[in-house]
Amino acid sequence: MLPDIVTFWLGPLDRLRRTCLRSQVFAGHKVTVYSFDPLPGLPDGVGNAEAEAILPHAFSDRLRPAQPDGRWRDVTLLQFSDFFRVRLMAVRAGLWLDADVLLVRRIELDPAKPYFAWERPRQLGNSVLYLPADDAIVAAYSRLMSTDDLEPDWLSARYRFLLALRRRIGRSCRAADLRVAMYGPASLTALARRHDELQHALPKRSFYAVHAEPKLFFEPSDFSTLIKDPVVMGFHISPKGRANQAPVAGSLYAWASERFGG
Repeated sequence: MLPDIVTFWLGPLDRLRRTCLRSQVFAGHKVTVYSFDPLPGLPDGVGNAEAEAILPHAFSDRLRPAQPDGRWRDVTLLQFSDFFRVRLMAVRAGLWLDADVLLVRRIELDPAKPYFAWERPRQLGNSVLYLPADDAIVAAYSRLMSTDDLEPDWLSARYRFLLALRRRIGRSCRAADLRVAMYGPASLTALARRHDELQHALPKRSFYAVHAEPKLFFEPSDFSTLIKDPVVMGFHISPKGRANQAPVAGSLYAWASERFGG
């Protein structure tokens, strides 16, 4: 099955994300970006849908308080999107790709099976994620969202100890305060292990070949073996402040900009 691609974005789109979205359309996928406000500057072929219908903006209040001017903190956005992508799975919206995933091949998947890849030796990434609506991981997140404290029952012993210690000394004991990515890759990995779904994980090279080393994407290099490798489906990119910079000649980013536009 050639899945629809879905993602979530808050604020203006930068140059890198527009290039990545174009690559997803170029691969033949229907692409939709969910947002709370209309998104100007979306590439041709990319749709825009209302995020409130998937997960209300008010859910963010249960994660991290907004800044004094009402804007979300970076950690709020990260944690909100971790829940948002699983909610999209629950409503059978399609395959989640972070807006900074550049595709070099179209993705076909079995709608009855999970689709994700290793990001690190012992951790899955959730930048590329598909789960059947009736998957046990989706059910686990749904149960978690129905709780008052959003404390996962899959927390490690270390984090349970830290929560107990914070309660004892009078500090915030919300799970959301323990770790920025509390509900992201670590949770996905723990639940996939619990429900025997790690067997479905693709190799790290499938999507995370340049993730931990952004210089491989932004700086001149010989990337020919990467884009020719049939195992490599795309690249999740960690911009680290370079998302609006012009591509450097001889870089993988320059190749992508010429091929897809950007």
